[in-house]
Amino acid sequence: MPRLAAADSARRAGEPRDLSEALARGLSVMLAFDAEHPAMTLADLARQTGLPRATARRALLTLTHLGFAEAEGRLFRLTPRVLRLAGSYLGASAASTVLQPACDRLCAELGETCSAAVLDGTEAVMVAYASPRRPYTAGAGPGLRLPAFCSAVGRVLLAHLPEAEREAFLTRLRPEPVTPFTVTAKPALRRILGEVGMAGFCLADQEAELGFRSIAVPLRRPDGRVVAALNTGCAAAQASLETMNQRFLPRLLAEAAALHGQVL
Repeated sequence: MPRLAAADSARRAGEPRDLSEALARGLSVMLAFDAEHPAMTLADLARQTGLPRATARRALLTLTHLGFAEAEGRLFRLTPRVLRLAGSYLGASAASTVLQPACDRLCAELGETCSAAVLDGTEAVMVAYASPRRPYTAGAGPGLRLPAFCSAVGRVLLAHLPEAEREAFLTRLRPEPVTPFTVTAKPALRRILGEVGMAGFCLADQEAELGFRSIAVPLRRPDGRVVAALNTGCAAAQASLETMNQRFLPRLLAEAAALHGQVL
């Protein structure tokens, strides 16, 4: 059996014994592909994942056999079949049946981008998205990820975590500025999250994207737990902070109230 890389060995030491190591490694190979690495050689993947070359090879061959990856010479890339995994999640959740129609309604009424997001580790990931007919923006749409600590949707989700989970998140966090306006000081972030929890909404002004403002509200499941956030955003030049608060926020709150209990 190939000798494990030091990082892989250390990771395994802290994992439950019943985990499927083969599945975990296969997923790590799949997740190694991104916008910066759309196609990689076997050697590239081994370096990217920290897996032994033989292990990466077996995972790649399995993914290729199942149709999730394809080879072109020495290069491997993912295939559109990977979208079936995302489709399974979207079909089994309220994302397509509840959240997407809500985003479509808000977008049509407000004339601005609207989205819904859930928390995934240190990021807020969009699970529903609607945008006016404007020039295409690369990366926009379901699957778009934003740093949770500085985005409106992320702060709403963090603010409504149990206190111990929120503090653990902040303890682990190593915030890096995304724009010149990004708040990175942890005392300030703690204060902001406390204010968001009390206010029931978050307005982020050019912290996650320069020149872009967004405002978000929580979405609750039947027991009251916040499981998603509903958001609208626009270019800072198109809407003042007053407009965000007076025009966008009431509509978001009304939509969130209508969706209460429908998001599981």
